[in-house]
Amino acid sequence: MEGLYQQTNKQVHEVQSYMGHLETSDKESVHLVENEIQARIDTIFSNLERLEILSSKEPPSKRQSAKLRVDQLKYDVQHLQTALRNFQHRRYLREQQERQREELLARTFTTNGTHKKILDVANMLGLSNTVMRLIEKRAFQDKFLMLGGMAVTCLIMFLVVQYLT
Repeated sequence: MEGLYQQTNKQVHEVQSYMGHLETSDKESVHLVENEIQARIDTIFSNLERLEILSSKEPPSKRQSAKLRVDQLKYDVQHLQTALRNFQHRRYLREQQERQREELLARTFTTNGTHKKILDVANMLGLSNTVMRLIEKRAFQDKFLMLGGMAVTCLIMFLVVQYLT
């Protein structure tokens, strides 16, 4: 039992060091490292099952401490398994965000299409492109007339307040 415990404990420490490599590995090799870690964790779990059986066969004086050591290893391995899952989840979210970012960058954004809709409606009504350009030019000129009228109105109101009060 002691040899298997030492071997399993060594494997747990190796998986912990692999977890450090997982953070620094590049995108291509991260899957290989993840698979290696998962395979080692599976091996550790099978060793732990054998250790549980062996610890129950220990003499009563050593049985409690043996079970405690096996439970501690189990606890450590479960934390490693959880850390691996968390890393995989973060990697998946990061990849998903990168895909979404690429999709957004590839997408061509246009205006809401009102100008095109107006042209389509005008064409349905039978207005020519020349008439449409005249209407657009007039709308542009009307904007300046409106701004000028607002300025003149404000000036008149200022003068009225200034001289009549």
